[in-house]
Amino acid sequence: MLGLKHNVNLLVDYDPAWEGEFVREQRRISNALGAIARSIEHYGSTAIRGMKAKPILDILIGVMPLADWEKCRESLLQLGYDYAANAGVPGHHIFGRGKDQTERTHLVHVVEYMGESWCSNLAFRDALRRDPLLRDAYVAEKQQAIARSPASRTEYNTLKQTFIDSVKASL
Repeated sequence: MLGLKHNVNLLVDYDPAWEGEFVREQRRISNALGAIARSIEHYGSTAIRGMKAKPILDILIGVMPLADWEKCRESLLQLGYDYAANAGVPGHHIFGRGKDQTERTHLVHVVEYMGESWCSNLAFRDALRRDPLLRDAYVAEKQQAIARSPASRTEYNTLKQTFIDSVKASL
């Protein structure tokens, strides 16, 4: 099951249906964007089998050059996404989709294909997939972040960023 209301942070048990949902959404996006999308990847915690996650599907779309993100905008809007112009993630153009205006089910991050964000996010995902101890440590970090910030996604993300950065630096 996907969906998390705005201003709520919580982790749920891994749902094997997330993999199928990603495949369906990847097809929709790929059909809409064509060759503009060099690659479309499932990343974030819902991409890690067995790991607790916020029930929001994170999707990474690689474009080259990054300026081609503009060519994605209209197609993603037509697929039901909205553009988060002020999301505050450098090098990311973020689009969200939800069941209504109060709940998020999908987040798309358009980044430069094979750029730093593309490579580091996928390396982090793959490290979590390989290493159960790293997975457990990350879940503990996320639970602490939620305890400190149960309502602000921005603060939640900031609280866990040091952990993410330290893992990425070691990869």
